[in-house]
Formats: sequence, structure tokens, C-alpha cells
Amino acid sequence: MRELLKLQHGTMELADRILFENVTATIKQGEVIGIIGRNGSGKSTLLNVIAGVQPFTSGQRKWLQPDASVYLVKQEEQDFQPGEIMEEEAVLLAQWQVPDVSYELLSGGERLKRRLVRGFAQRPQILLLDEPTNHLDVASMESLINQIKAYSGTIIVVSHDRYFLDEVTTKIWSLEQQQFIEQQGNYSHYMDVREQRRHTQQRAYEKQQKKIDTLEQQMDALTSWSQKAHHDSTKQEFPKEYYRTKAKRMDAQVKSKRKMIEKEIEKNKVEQVAKEQSVNFTLEANSKVGKRFLQAKNVSKYFGERRLFERVNFTILHGERVALVGGNGSGKTTLLNMILGRESYDGELAFSPTTNIGYLTQEVFDLPEHQTPAMLFHRDNFADRGLVQNLMRHLGFQMEQWEEPIAHMSMGERVKCKLMQYILENRDVLILDEPTNHLDLPSREQLEATLAEYKGTLIFVSHDRYFVGKLANMHLVIQDGTIQKRAVGQSNMQKDTKEEQLLRLETARQEVLGKLSFTTVKDPSYSELDTQFLELTKQINALKKG
Repeated sequence: MRELLKLQHGTMELADRILFENVTATIKQGEVIGIIGRNGSGKSTLLNVIAGVQPFTSGQRKWLQPDASVYLVKQEEQDFQPGEIMEEEAVLLAQWQVPDVSYELLSGGERLKRRLVRGFAQRPQILLLDEPTNHLDVASMESLINQIKAYSGTIIVVSHDRYFLDEVTTKIWSLEQQQFIEQQGNYSHYMDVREQRRHTQQRAYEKQQKKIDTLEQQMDALTSWSQKAHHDSTKQEFPKEYYRTKAKRMDAQVKSKRKMIEKEIEKNKVEQVAKEQSVNFTLEANSKVGKRFLQAKNVSKYFGERRLFERVNFTILHGERVALVGGNGSGKTTLLNMILGRESYDGELAFSPTTNIGYLTQEVFDLPEHQTPAMLFHRDNFADRGLVQNLMRHLGFQMEQWEEPIAHMSMGERVKCKLMQYILENRDVLILDEPTNHLDLPSREQLEATLAEYKGTLIFVSHDRYFVGKLANMHLVIQDGTIQKRAVGQSNMQKDTKEEQLLRLETARQEVLGKLSFTTVKDPSYSELDTQFLELTKQINALKKG
């Protein structure tokens, strides 16, 4: 394959922190490279370097094809100016069902699709996609996958979506512990190799430690003999010169043995396998306030002549976990805004009067970028400040970030900052709009576990089908101008909507894929899990075509 761009010994520093160092790689024609790593590890920054938006702190980016073009589709973009629509854009916008309205009126998923369409229509040699699956529903995700597979140029994508990465990538770049790792193959193959590499490293480290222990024991024996020889040389009944010579000889052997140990360690030094950084947070709810949180009576919502839904009726009880299910643009975020009193509607929404609601929006630019966490979570009391800093550490932040502006944070770190606000305040009801967008995999898994233990009322929108399957006990299905409430598992497969069927199958597949990611080909369960994954994929593909 033709080489397009070379990165040489690239290091990136931010304030007093090193994001990554010694990034050396070559980008070739036709590759689909997936960049993975924790929130704040520098994934988006690396895309910006490739795009020419910012340089490495040290190192270089070198074009091997001077006429090659590059285009970056950002995670979020407030001030996107679509401009004149090209012919190819118009075709893709129709295929991806993006309404012909101004950018400001589009939903989060529709805005992302609008930006993606512009990127693909530009047909650059290198197309950079930063978290392109955020906000996307099932159909849109498949359209994106097909578009990537059909693209003739090179694509570099940042994503935390395991299924998506397995479907499209031919190579993985991992930013791990400030180091850059390159591996051919998709995400699951990378995880297999990573686990084998960590296992091999741990065994080599343990072997090294045993050898060092043996040498140390030999040194202890020599030291003991040397000390005895020195002691004997002071006694009058022994020939002093003989024992002085013996003591010196023993000292030389100890010194020689220590040098040998140091040389052995330096020559074949193996570091202990770094522990996986954990992410921990807990949410608590105040006591329930009555049985009913919300009742909708004959509620309708229109945007001009466009109907979202009309004359709908449903009730949400305290303690229920309700997932809003529907395609991009169906009105999920609009319904949340109606519940919060931020959007007008016809009909009646009756609330429990003293409920304390926390709302996590899709928006990542609504935090004051000039402020630092120290300013945002200001605490006069030393003990209270310590609790906040400890929470930051559990969320995966480094302590240096306490005094860094929010403008320096990744999108995922901004989401975590917003989550901190609700962790620090007990809320009866949490309303979450795409809470897993931008979060790395450990943070998603910890959020799932935390919300599973939350005793309050949960209403959320998410296109992460695994996340929905883990948490929801109720669905509010927005489809064909109406809203229906369904208990999870209440309907049979024939009566479920296509979205719900795909949700169930995708949840099962993501669970199998998660297990596969932490097993190797040699594990007894690997073959069975692989068969399950292929069968679920077959069912999903059949349902999408049907």
C-alpha cells in the first residue's frame, strides 16, 4: 500500500503533563485505523496533529505524498457551517434521513450525520473521524459502517464502541500509560494480543524477581562471611593479617556480586505489569416522594407542521428505570426538555411537586471553559476539598488537572465533570441524555454498575444498546407519532418494534463480545463464545434486511 504520512517520535505535553510520547507510525492508503485509550489519553489531540491543527510538542509529522488531503470530523461542533450542499452530500443526506432544516434545529444524531456526510463528500485521502458513533441509532450506525467499508481512502477513527471497531478497523493504535502501541487487526484481536503480552511480561517479571532474590541471598551469605572475617581480624588469638586479607577478599566478592546484579537488571530489565486503572463513583438518592413521578395526559408536540407525537398518555413511577427508545430525530431529547420545562407542548405533564431532578445533557460545551475543577467545585473546608479531589482521582483524573482549565479537558473528561455535580448532590430523579457518549470503556462499565445500584428514578436516552439492556426495566417507545410504555420483556418478539428486537440482540452480542475481549484462542470458552457471537450477528443482519 502507498505510504501517505509518517509520524516520527511524536510527544505531546499539556501544561505539566505528558499525554503521550514517542509516537512513531506510518499511515498507508486504504487503512482503517482505530485509536483507543482512556479519556484524556490524547486521542483527539493525536487526530488534531494528523490534521495539522496543532503540532507535536516534540517530534514531527511528515507528508510522504505532498498532494494528499486530510479532513477532520470533530466529536462535537457548535459553530458548524454547512455552506453549499454538494451533489454527493445531498444523496448521502437523503440516505441517512437528515431533515433539510438549519443545523441548529437538528437533533444530536442528525447534527453528527450532517458533519459526517460533509467529511465523506470531501473524499480526502485521509478522513479523520472523532467518536463518529455517538448519538447514532441502529440504522445510522449500519449506514456509517457500510460507508466506511466502501471508502477508497484512509480512515482514522477514535471510538469506544467495541462492536464498531471490530467491524471496520484493520489496525489499532492504543494510547496506554502515555505509550503508543500499534497492532494489526481489529479491536478484539488487539485485546487478545494485549492480554498475551501482559501475561508474558508478568511471567518474565516474576522470573526476573526470583533470579534477583537468589542473587540477593548469595550476597547476604557473602556479606555475613565478610563481617565475620572483619570481626575475626580484631581478635588477638587469630593471625590478623590473614583475616584482614580474607575480609578484603570477601568485600570484593560482595562488590562484584552487586555489580553483577545491577548489570543483570539493567540488561534484561522487565517492568511489572501496570495495574488497570479503576474508575469508581457512587450515586445516592433521597427518599421517594410518593408513588408517581410523572403523568402525561393527551400530550402532543409539533415543530411547525412536523409532528413528533400527539395525544399520548403514560405514567412514570418513582424507582422505575425508563429508556427512551426511537430513531434519530424521533423526539427523545425534545421529550426530556418537555419534562424539564424547557420546551413547550400541548396537553398536561403532571409531576410529583417536591422532586429533586438532576439533568445530564448531551451538551459538552456548557461548562465554563476558563474555570478549573478547583474553581468549579470550590470548597472552603479542607476536608470537603479532599473529598472532591478523591472523587476526581476515582474518576480517572490526574491530580495536576485540579488546577487545569476545563478547556484542556477531553470530551469524556467534561462528561465526568458533569457527572461529579450529581455525585456530590443527592437527587431523587436522574435524567440522562446519552450519558455514555465520549466515555471510555472502563468509565461506561462503572457508570452501568453505579446506575444499577441507584435507588432513585432513572430516565435516559442512549444508543448504546448494551447500556440500555443492562439498566432499563421500562421502555418509552417513540414511533409513528405516538409513545408507548412497555415493561422490558413484556412483549414477544413478534410484537416488539424492530428497534427493540435489535436492542435485545445487540445487548446479547455486546455481552458476548465483552467476554471474548478478555479470553484468548486457547481458552476453553473461546470457541463457544465465538459461535454465539457469529450466530447473534447473523440474526441481527437478517433483521436489518427484513
